[in-house]
Amino acid sequence: MRILSGVQSSGRLHIGNYYGALRQFVQLQDQGEAYYFIANYHALTTVRDPKLALDLTRDAALTYLSLGLDPKRAVLFRQSDVKEVLELNWILGTVVPQAHLERAHSYKDKIARGISPDFGLYAYPVLMSADILLYSADQVPVGKDQIQHIEFARDWAVKFNTQYVPGYDPADPEGKERGHAPGILKLPSAFVQENAATVPGIDGQKMSKSYGNTLELFGDEKDIKKRIMSIKTDSTPVDAPKPTVDAPLYDLLKLMLPPGEFSDVDASWKAGGKGYGDFKKKLLEAFHVTFGPARQRRQELLNDPGELERILQDGAQRARAEATRLMDQVRRAVGIP
Repeated sequence: MRILSGVQSSGRLHIGNYYGALRQFVQLQDQGEAYYFIANYHALTTVRDPKLALDLTRDAALTYLSLGLDPKRAVLFRQSDVKEVLELNWILGTVVPQAHLERAHSYKDKIARGISPDFGLYAYPVLMSADILLYSADQVPVGKDQIQHIEFARDWAVKFNTQYVPGYDPADPEGKERGHAPGILKLPSAFVQENAATVPGIDGQKMSKSYGNTLELFGDEKDIKKRIMSIKTDSTPVDAPKPTVDAPLYDLLKLMLPPGEFSDVDASWKAGGKGYGDFKKKLLEAFHVTFGPARQRRQELLNDPGELERILQDGAQRARAEATRLMDQVRRAVGIP
């Protein structure tokens, strides 16, 4: 089974990225053939500073490795190191209906938030599908809000196969029945991470780089402390029990503390007698316990930048081998020498 996913290098990665995706990615490297990429082409829709773009791409790779991704068990690479993805992006785009792009959730959401539409934002799902289809992924780990992207990839793969593969039957995409041909583009499945957490930000909204409400995994210690101590709380008196609904501090404590330790905090929270400041200090302690080893590993990697580049180049070579194989078939199918 081949697993594929990516992370966009459009900002510093935060604990929402970890609990929502990265933790599961590291676990999945033991359950199949895992391909993980840094989506630095996608990031260009928002990052327009070239120096920052380079830095954020490097930071995302460091984050993967610091959190436990093993480049001997998984393939880690930069999206931009495999140029075939751009070729497939164009060829795939020739069979994509305009109506699909106009109803993409991500596009409509960003337009609703006042982001000026451009081609990159509009055509984002096509490049995402090319990322998935280029490596013949079986499963793509996603949150529930990303399922539509996998549905698009499946729909467009069927359209391509129907158009260019003689004998292809959408009802038998792998060509198991006599007389049917297997598709060139494999239909991926969404692997919905039921245990992936929706992490609240310090303002109570979903933690997101777009909202500026994050706790960065590898942020400056003083900034981490400042942000934790500024987590939104209400005016409940010290002696009174604290509310557990719409309480980002409570949700973060539940997320980061081991169950046994959270049980004690939960009892104290509901009994009253402690102020929010005490609980924020507990969360700061939990942050350093949870991410201290990864922060140390990141520093070790920073001290050897040549090793990071070697890992990424090795991953790109392995990914490119798969991409080349598929694109040879795609080119022949569409009549490109």
